[in-house]
Amino acid sequence: MSDDMERYVLNRAPSADRPLQGMTVLVVEDSRFASEAIRLLCLRSGARIRRADSLAAAHRHLAVYRPSIILVDMGLPDGSGADLIHELAQATPRVAVLMGISGDDDAQALAMEAGADGFMAKPIESLAQFQQSVLAHLPAGEGPTKPRALPTETVSPDPVAFQDDLTHVADVINQAPDGRTLDYIAQFLSGVARTAHDYPLEAAAVSLAQSRANGRGTGSDVARVAGIVQERLQSRVWI
Repeated sequence: MSDDMERYVLNRAPSADRPLQGMTVLVVEDSRFASEAIRLLCLRSGARIRRADSLAAAHRHLAVYRPSIILVDMGLPDGSGADLIHELAQATPRVAVLMGISGDDDAQALAMEAGADGFMAKPIESLAQFQQSVLAHLPAGEGPTKPRALPTETVSPDPVAFQDDLTHVADVINQAPDGRTLDYIAQFLSGVARTAHDYPLEAAAVSLAQSRANGRGTGSDVARVAGIVQERLQSRVWI
């Protein structure tokens, strides 16, 4: 897209069918599969999207760009999304909409305590729910000015992005992860599996998280997760 065309797109006003037209969304999310779902939702809402896959990458983006909306995953490879939310909530000027996202419903309280305006639970796939969640927190006058019919569309991310996420998990497991890394694997994979509606994989990730939280051995849980991940990669079947 040329600079002139980009300025034209970003300067267009929100409309009934493109309620986020002219806005830029920064999604801080390490899952390619979850990010792809949000990209499709933004595209259908008229918004431009930028992605950061870590806290460090988010800070690099924010040093250059000022997004209208920021969506922050609560579990990131280099720290907690709550820390970034707290930082952004205190910043001046403050971003118009700051929301937490997670596959863990219990993360909502953490996001709100950190200063988020709202929270979206994964999977994030309904266009109406996505738009309404964001519009509910926009300052007056920044959204569409006329009544609109809610869309019924849902999005289906590219399965290749799911495979990329699974490949990432397999690589991490092969490096003999320590306890902190196992916590990250469980959090990351539960969100990815929930977005993919892969219930056996989600159950395995949740079991790993519970074993870690309760101080139990994790050998069998890691083996179970690794086995399902390899099965998905080898069969290339997505639920």
